[in-house]
Amino acid sequence: MPPASCPCGLAGSYAECCGRFHGGALTAPTAELLMRSRFSAFAVGDTGYLLKTWHPGTRPRRLVLDPGQEWTRLEILGRTGGGLLHTEGTVEFRAHYRHRGRDGFLEENSRFRRADGHWVYLDAEA
Repeated sequence: MPPASCPCGLAGSYAECCGRFHGGALTAPTAELLMRSRFSAFAVGDTGYLLKTWHPGTRPRRLVLDPGQEWTRLEILGRTGGGLLHTEGTVEFRAHYRHRGRDGFLEENSRFRRADGHWVYLDAEA
């Protein structure tokens, strides 16, 4: 069952926010919205969406999520490019989680690119 509020942290329900991207009705118009929708996909366990929005050159063959990990909150720390008129962009973020009763976070600067007119996750910068 999808959550009522969107896991990505923006105002609105999951259905009105990232759920519309997960359902395939729309694609994320910016790199940040794709990042947020991918975080939400991790939170709701939507591996199909994660693979679909991964660049074909860096996408794994399959993706298995850890059922003991719960993604709890997303903070956007910064961004470059990634807008409506860009072809590349980065989104720096901190993703909070609970794993087997312990809190933690993942901090990353993700790179995004347009492929066939749609934003996709490319990789993470060290």
